[in-house]
Amino acid sequence: MAADKPEKLKTNPAVAPAALLLAEIERLKSELSRAERKVSELELRADVDPLLDILNRRGFERELKRSLAYLQRYQGEAALLFIDLDGFKAVNDQHGHAAGDVLLKAVARELVGHVRASDVVARLGGDEFGVLLWNLGAALAAAKARELEKLIEAVSVAHGEARLAVGGSAGLAPLAVGATPEQMIDAADQAMYARKKERRS
Repeated sequence: MAADKPEKLKTNPAVAPAALLLAEIERLKSELSRAERKVSELELRADVDPLLDILNRRGFERELKRSLAYLQRYQGEAALLFIDLDGFKAVNDQHGHAAGDVLLKAVARELVGHVRASDVVARLGGDEFGVLLWNLGAALAAAKARELEKLIEAVSVAHGEARLAVGGSAGLAPLAVGATPEQMIDAADQAMYARKKERRS
C-alpha cells in the first residue's frame, strides 16, 4: 500500500495582505509620531530668540498671559520689568553687529543668572529685555530692578583692544488683574522711559 502523501498545508490567501496592511499601519503611526514631535519642537523654538536662547516677545507674552490669568484666579503678587540697554546703538555703530551680539549674550547671561528659576527672562526687541518676577511686591521688585541695572553696568566684553560695555534702564510695572499682556508691557515700557530720563538727569 502506497504511503499516504503528506497533505499540503492550506493557506489563507487573505493572511499575507492582512499582515502587510498591519505593518503599513504601524509604519504610518510611527511616522505620524515623529512628525508630531517635530511640530512640537518647532512650536517651542518659535517662542525662543535664536541668538540669546531665551524667550522672544511672542513667548514672553504667552507667559505673561498665563501669569495674569493665574493671579486673577488665585491672587498673589508679580511684577514686570522692561529693560532697555543704554549706549547699545553706539556699540553697534562703532564696532559692528557681531560685537553687539557678543555683548547682548553677556547681558542675557547676567539677567538669567541673577533671577530665580520661577522668574522669566526674554528678549523683547533688539536691545530690550523683559523680566517677569514672581511673588515680589513693588518695593522688592524695585530693589531687584536697581540690582539688575548695576549688573548690566558691570558687564564688559573684549573686542580687540577695546572693552565693550553698556548701561541699563529698568522700568517696573506690578501685574494688574484684568490687564492684558500688551497693556502690562506698555506700562513697563513707559516706566522704563521715565527711569531712563531719571538716570540721565
